[in-house]
Amino acid sequence: MADDERLERVARKYHLSRMTMESIASEEGVSRSTVSRMLDAARAAGIVSVQVVPVHGRAQAVEQELAQRHGVSARVVPLPEGVGAVERLHHVARVTGRVLDQAVGAGMIVGVAWGTTTSAVSEHLLAHPLRDVQVVQLNGAMNTLSTGVGYGSDVLGRFAAAWDAQVHHFPVPAFFDHVETRRAMWRERSVQRVLRLQHAADVALFGIGAFGGAVPSRVWAEGYLTGPDRAALSATAVGDVCTVFLRSDGSWEGLPLNDRCSGPVPPVLRRVPRRICAVADEAKVPGLLAALAAGLVTDLVVDERTARELLSARPVPRRTA
Repeated sequence: MADDERLERVARKYHLSRMTMESIASEEGVSRSTVSRMLDAARAAGIVSVQVVPVHGRAQAVEQELAQRHGVSARVVPLPEGVGAVERLHHVARVTGRVLDQAVGAGMIVGVAWGTTTSAVSEHLLAHPLRDVQVVQLNGAMNTLSTGVGYGSDVLGRFAAAWDAQVHHFPVPAFFDHVETRRAMWRERSVQRVLRLQHAADVALFGIGAFGGAVPSRVWAEGYLTGPDRAALSATAVGDVCTVFLRSDGSWEGLPLNDRCSGPVPPVLRRVPRRICAVADEAKVPGLLAALAAGLVTDLVVDERTARELLSARPVPRRTA
């Protein structure tokens, strides 16, 4: 039986230094399975602890109202007075990380749509090994200015490091120039492999893309859309989920850019059993209402200001087609 000092050393390497179990096993001269057992023993001995901080009573009341009105499991994040936009995002990201910790288990496939919000979530995951977990990228990240590979790898890599998971990247453009190119790419076996993993996902994590806001969405701020794209979308769409744009009623069909996008369309995304959406900005409420109307969200993590703005807005009848 390993002594407490060794358990602490292994726990520090894994949870604080973010080393993989394989690297720890090599340094400690043991097998990977032994490292896994040592991490379990560290938690059982109280060397590693997990704290769940309850929300305030005011947030609980709002959660219940959101659940009744929109049919979702809601977590409302109370905010300190005077909190800034970036700190606000990280408050929501931290709670979203805890929701993921409860939702993701051994053998699962987790789909992640890259973006400002999911990147913040990846920084607040509790590191703990999960057997045979796979993380798959839900939408392409390339544009005319960059490959997007570095950014996507960094975001998904943090999920992989936390769970000791296998990552599957989706090396295609966020938006294709031509519909025909997208159709041809979707026939490639390498792309079909990633699409099959997306379709088999047990959990999906995404934010809401919006035209404005205190913390800009990457799709809108970093060269993914042309001037004509922006003009057309501003007149018809209220936001996007996984780079698929939605009208205010949750519809997506007939928007030309959606024919060239790389993300899963609503009928595909709705097949994922747990669909966790994190939002930390009132400017995203129109897009969030559209996502709720489209039936894309099962679990919502939102700060209290955005939650109250959501409740003050008129709900849109839910679409399931």
